[in-house]
Amino acid sequence: MYQGPAHLGTLRVASSFKNVHAIMHAPLGDDYFNVMRSMLERERDFTPVTTSIVDRHVLARGSQDKVIENILRKDKEEEPDLILLTPTCTSSILQEDLQNFADRAALESKSDVLLADVNHYRVNELQAADRTLEQVIRFYLEKAHTMDHDQRSREGEAARKVHEAARKVHVGAGESSPHSVPPSPERRAGVLSKTTKPSANILGIFTLGFHHQHDCRELKRLLHEIGVDTHLVLPEGGSVHDIKRLPEAWFNIVPYREIGCMAAQYLEQQYEMPYVSITPMGVLDTSAFLRQIQKILTQVGARATCDEVVACEGPAHPDSLEATRDTMTMTEGPSPGASPAPRSALATSCAATIQTYIETQTRFVSEASWFSRSIDCQNLTGKRTVVFGDATHAASMTRILAREMGIRVVCAGTYCKHDSDWFREQVQGYCDSVLITDDHTQVGDMIARIEPAAIFGTQMERHTGKRLGIPCGVISAPVHIQNFPLGYRPFVGYEGTNNICDLVYNSFTLGMEDHLLEIFGGHDTKTVLTKGLSTDTNCAWTPEAMKELQKVPGFVRGKVKRSTEKYARENSISLIGVETMYAAKEAATVNV
Repeated sequence: MYQGPAHLGTLRVASSFKNVHAIMHAPLGDDYFNVMRSMLERERDFTPVTTSIVDRHVLARGSQDKVIENILRKDKEEEPDLILLTPTCTSSILQEDLQNFADRAALESKSDVLLADVNHYRVNELQAADRTLEQVIRFYLEKAHTMDHDQRSREGEAARKVHEAARKVHVGAGESSPHSVPPSPERRAGVLSKTTKPSANILGIFTLGFHHQHDCRELKRLLHEIGVDTHLVLPEGGSVHDIKRLPEAWFNIVPYREIGCMAAQYLEQQYEMPYVSITPMGVLDTSAFLRQIQKILTQVGARATCDEVVACEGPAHPDSLEATRDTMTMTEGPSPGASPAPRSALATSCAATIQTYIETQTRFVSEASWFSRSIDCQNLTGKRTVVFGDATHAASMTRILAREMGIRVVCAGTYCKHDSDWFREQVQGYCDSVLITDDHTQVGDMIARIEPAAIFGTQMERHTGKRLGIPCGVISAPVHIQNFPLGYRPFVGYEGTNNICDLVYNSFTLGMEDHLLEIFGGHDTKTVLTKGLSTDTNCAWTPEAMKELQKVPGFVRGKVKRSTEKYARENSISLIGVETMYAAKEAATVNV
């Protein structure tokens, strides 16, 4: 399996936030997430996940108050901001009313208690993570809106009473009623504040993601160099109390399609916040990513210009003044004695900077742009590859290999079956065939049949490549401890593109390196017996044929052996001799 059950996605989101504790109702063996996260992420703190154990007593009598007691115990011990109750397959089978448990615990808990709204029978790990992030963001934004509304109602009622008392005093003294002072725009319903400088939220960086920490650092650097501030990063390292500040940013960035899209769509619908969903992997897609930001800033600048013109004309009536003050205000006020630059000027300046930045990076700075024109990259032109992974990384890698490096992608695939239509659209025209499956044996059989020069996939494809003698570069989750390097290795932005070029080049040259080691007496001196995934062969080799096979260079020996055995099976040859080898070679030449 490439993905785990739904509760893993929920736990990954919950453990990414600061001071959020997750409780799952499951058997004892399901708590392996704690060990996995601590080992891979190298966290110094304990993973904030508690298992409400389903034991024989629960199976016999039901949970009763056990879940509620666990919630209240963690509320007193940890004092988290949020306790997220996570359904599991076991709780679904037992038909436990977890919503009732959450509601009852919330009455006594000082922390917020929320039940993750995921259906284990319909969604997988990544879908559950996307839904959980959107649910938490929606919960706290609606909570902040309700609290602000209640506070404004109380303040308005108090102001009304004061004004009514003052009016009676003035009327009793024979004076006219004073004109009511309108409330400040910061205290009016519907007023949204925006940061003074262009800013963006990054949504979808979370624990156990493939190079997510490095990608987040690279995205921050990329935004800083074009004059855009990073406002909030969620959920990784974020606080639920900061969620109410999300609408202050100018736009949102969703670097991975697997998580963050639902939250970005919610913010766009409710707060009219545009979002960028282009993954900046590769020189061309990084440029497209920056141009999308440029387009958004241009639109924001145009709207800000209209608002500034209306403000300069000046209202003719206090009611008009109040209507004008309902436009977006700024959270960062100007320094004393200085006038702030208008948002329209900041947006226009930033948009102009982006175009210059793209040209400079592409033509003079990016090592990947230079590498694509070098003889090393030209030597890879036409090489056959297979790409497989999650939808985001597999689609981006396919386009990089085909568009930027001239490498032939024989098959591109993804295990994100729920996103198959989007994936097919993204890789259309850049690969010979598409494979959508979550069965790793189908992927292995496809690789064995195609026999590519290199594979770019997950850790599962890396193991397949080792058995087949085909080099593999890991580009996507599922992950291994090797995919959490201590050094800086992003996959997004211009620096990430340099890293991808190194990965591609090193993967293709791995076979030649083994061949040179064999020539000069290196470690690769063992006889290749079989590297095929299938073991249903009855072909035997004569000593003369095996001796002839050893003369074949090491980096193609496995392929020659498999093609010869395939020819022998097709022609019902049980004993392979030298003549069979040459006949298989001639047949392969004719087929080509």
